[in-house]
Amino acid sequence: MDLITLSIPFFFALIGLELLVARVRRRPVYRLADSISDLSCGILSQFAGIFLALLTIAGYGWVQRHAAVQNFLPLPAWSHGPLAWMAVFLLDDFAYYWMHRFSHTVNLLWAGHVVHHSSEEFNLTVALRQSSLHGLMSWLFYLPIALLGVPVTMWLVCHAINLVYQFWIHTREVDRLGPFEWLFNTPSHHRVHHGVNPEYMDKNFAGTLIIWDRLFGTFEPERAPVVYGITKPLSTWNPLTANLHQFGAIIRMARAARGPADKLRAVLGHPSWRPSPPGPSQPSAVSVDSFAKYEPQVPGALKAYGLTQFLVVLGAAIALLRAAGSLSPLELFAAGFYIALSLGNIGGLLEARSWTGISETVRLVVLGGAAVIALLEGIGPAWLLAPLALFALGSLLWLLRLRPLLTSSDVRAIVAM
Repeated sequence: MDLITLSIPFFFALIGLELLVARVRRRPVYRLADSISDLSCGILSQFAGIFLALLTIAGYGWVQRHAAVQNFLPLPAWSHGPLAWMAVFLLDDFAYYWMHRFSHTVNLLWAGHVVHHSSEEFNLTVALRQSSLHGLMSWLFYLPIALLGVPVTMWLVCHAINLVYQFWIHTREVDRLGPFEWLFNTPSHHRVHHGVNPEYMDKNFAGTLIIWDRLFGTFEPERAPVVYGITKPLSTWNPLTANLHQFGAIIRMARAARGPADKLRAVLGHPSWRPSPPGPSQPSAVSVDSFAKYEPQVPGALKAYGLTQFLVVLGAAIALLRAAGSLSPLELFAAGFYIALSLGNIGGLLEARSWTGISETVRLVVLGGAAVIALLEGIGPAWLLAPLALFALGSLLWLLRLRPLLTSSDVRAIVAM
């Protein structure tokens, strides 16, 4: 049961509801480029998740089959009764707390998790802003559950429920919830977690239950208005940069560090640690009144083009994810690679980057050429390929008209931000 994929229509319905409520209240909750960047990260995460799921299930399943305590002690296998499901959910939520906590205090793990925090907004699209690489490391925190002999299907369902629950808490449109907040994670608690206010740093790591933060001393109530983002702003809409920039920072810091101990701290130390000056850096006080969000001035015509291309890529991505079971790994990789490049281009277009003129031209030529070849060879349905070829041609002509607007000469590499 892929509960997260099945929940996608529900997610978008709630995003629409939040947008409507914010409009009625006249609250600036959404920005177009920021939300496109959020959803672009989410699309990349879903494609990466297809391959990471194989790693996770294989690793968990091997431990559960060969190293579970039932193999060595006369303990019964897990039942599928209500109490067993509740126990597995508690185990998963407990493991999530520690995974999440270490993801904020170990630089290598933070490099994966930082994607989720790099938006300077807080809304339901931020909930979908997930890393493509964090899953390479995070699954290790759930192996103790496998050691207890919990079947992989029970754990996967409970884990998916936990993640789906966390979607709705990424909103500013829900205020305090009274006694419910004593036990459960809520929008108020999670707003604190996303804050760069010094008093909010490394707080409220809960998944579903806030009790772990209360027990282990990491709980902080919402008091001062929250400033969202990360201490060193990302300052780009590019989802590829969002996924890779902290890994690049770790590499540069490890190279600059003197001695093996400092090199190790650069990788496994707290994200605030710096080799020079030595020790952790202290976060500066921030205020919602003085904090300047990243918002490059881009002509509306470029935004319209970027939004159009994004909607087409989003539709294609959803269709490919639904058909993933019938595609070969090579086909999935090729589709994911093309979509990643498309989303990177869109991020650049929303910043008027000059390099996107050539990159986007190449992308559209490849798209249109592939559609025409497939149409001539009878590989796919004509009702889809013909409009796709026409769309690529129309987009190319549209892009040629917009080329003079691509004026930013910043050609920073994806990692070297």
